[in-house]
Amino acid sequence: MYDYNCEELQTDIKILAQKSQEFKADTILAIARGGLIPAQLLAYHLNIRDIQSIQIKSYDKQIRQDELILQDTTDLVGATRVLIVDDIIDSGKTLDALLLHVKKRYPLVEFKSASLFYKPTALIQPDFTCKEAKEWINFFWEIPE
Repeated sequence: MYDYNCEELQTDIKILAQKSQEFKADTILAIARGGLIPAQLLAYHLNIRDIQSIQIKSYDKQIRQDELILQDTTDLVGATRVLIVDDIIDSGKTLDALLLHVKKRYPLVEFKSASLFYKPTALIQPDFTCKEAKEWINFFWEIPE
């Protein structure tokens, strides 16, 4: 297990902000729950005030579920470029399903994705990322069991 700390997060958010700056997102879409904290910090660094969240999950504690559960309360009408943010792209199924959903619902919006961690074996890779995940990650904002 890898313990991810606050100092690393601050450094990685700056890296993600630099990498994604050229995209010129006008909206950030956080994948709840893991993407909420990185999304908020990225919004400050990129000076983006429109932050929304969507709940899509494939894990229950540390166990991957067979089906994805999506709860969408977003309103991206008026958005032109949306940066989707999560803490990790693991299998890539969550991001892939989310992209299919939002592109169908908002066909005129351009979507890109950012995550702190990624796995090279994921079905889909984020557009902007910092680190490869080589083991289970304990994010400091999670409450231990």
